[in-house]
Amino acid sequence: MNHGERKRWLDDPGNVRKVIRALFVVCGVLLAIDLLDLAGVLYHKHVHYGFEKLFGFYAFYGFLGSVGLVLLAKAMRKVLMRDEDYYDR
Repeated sequence: MNHGERKRWLDDPGNVRKVIRALFVVCGVLLAIDLLDLAGVLYHKHVHYGFEKLFGFYAFYGFLGSVGLVLLAKAMRKVLMRDEDYYDR
C-alpha cells in the first residue's frame, strides 16, 4: 500500500477472516436446508433429472464449475499472455 492511499476495510486480515467465516456459515446453512429437503420437511425440489435430487448436488456442481473456470483461465493465460513491453515496441 502506498503512503498516499487510505486503508480499506478488507486490508485488515481480521475483516477478511470474518468474511470467510460468514461465507462458510452461509454455505453450511444452505447445505442444511438441502438436507431438510431430503427429509421432505421444508420444501420439495421439482427436478428435471434424477441426479439433481442428490444431497448437495448444486453446491458441488457450482464448486466444480468454479474450479474448472479457474483452470481454463490459467490455460488461456499461457496462450493469450504477451510480453510486458508488447505495446511499447
